[in-house]
Amino acid sequence: MGKSIEIPEAIRKGVEDAKKNLVSVEIVGTTVPHSIDGIFGTGRVLIMPATEGTGVIAGGPARAVLELAGLKDVRAKSLGSNNPSNMVKATINGLANLRTAEQIAQLRGKSVEEILG
Repeated sequence: MGKSIEIPEAIRKGVEDAKKNLVSVEIVGTTVPHSIDGIFGTGRVLIMPATEGTGVIAGGPARAVLELAGLKDVRAKSLGSNNPSNMVKATINGLANLRTAEQIAQLRGKSVEEILG
């Protein structure tokens, strides 16, 4: 009986921890705005935009993260490590570092038209 009482507390702590580590993912339509490398430890994931209808083309851990982020058309290549934990964290790192054209323009002090040409 004692162990079953501890389960709701563990779930509550897990949810609180997850809320602290949320990241915003920039999405353009159903894909990412640009290619980016996600790196964590020895794990490296190259995330690339794909045309509509492509689907999620990625290996196991990266695919799970990309689908949970709401991406429908994206390609990813896992490089470096075979450790699933490193690959998940590298994918999250890449998604967290994505920027839109508006954000890049603002950082550079230019207009979006100047950035995109």
